[in-house]
Amino acid sequence: MSESIAGVPVPDSALAREATELVREAASPLLFDHSRRVFVWGALRGRAEGVQFDPELLYVGAMFHDLGLTELFRRTDQRFEIDGADEARRFLQAHGVSGEEADRVWTAIALHTTPEIPLHMAPEIALVTRGVELDVLGIGYHAVSDEQRAAVVEAHPRPDFKNRILAAFTDGIKDRPDTTFGNIKADVLAHYVPGFVRRDFVEFVLDSPWPE
Repeated sequence: MSESIAGVPVPDSALAREATELVREAASPLLFDHSRRVFVWGALRGRAEGVQFDPELLYVGAMFHDLGLTELFRRTDQRFEIDGADEARRFLQAHGVSGEEADRVWTAIALHTTPEIPLHMAPEIALVTRGVELDVLGIGYHAVSDEQRAAVVEAHPRPDFKNRILAAFTDGIKDRPDTTFGNIKADVLAHYVPGFVRRDFVEFVLDSPWPE
């Protein structure tokens, strides 16, 4: 019998089960529980807004969205979001999901820390961002009921989540500070990494090789 959280059925296909196990093995319990909540929050927001979405694609997008913070999948030469997006596309292609569907999941993960733009894109892209924003920032907190929130947190608790997720962000990106240029994760390093200096867009323009 498939699992249901706050009335949201968790996909139970072979692909979804393998995605669950991959993330369970690669990620900390913190990131695993966070990713599962992101799926449920996204599904609840989509349902409330009458949005039609593919639960399996949303599930993979939610489960893989922070894989780039893990030791197994992190790189140092690109944004952590792209690490997770690349792995999700490889995973989907290995399971016979390719083309636009795999690209949709890639985009959902790659843009999940980019404010506003994902919300104007395909449902799975928008709903991964909705789920992340609700779980990390509390955006849309009152768009789900007290009972729904309680059920989700009972299934996937969030003890000291605010401090622990910030620590996970810091650990996952501190070795690639340049990849935070132009995105919100620069705020994390500014708070938690001594000596971090933000790269400045204005200086980039003024210091470009153009002679004028």
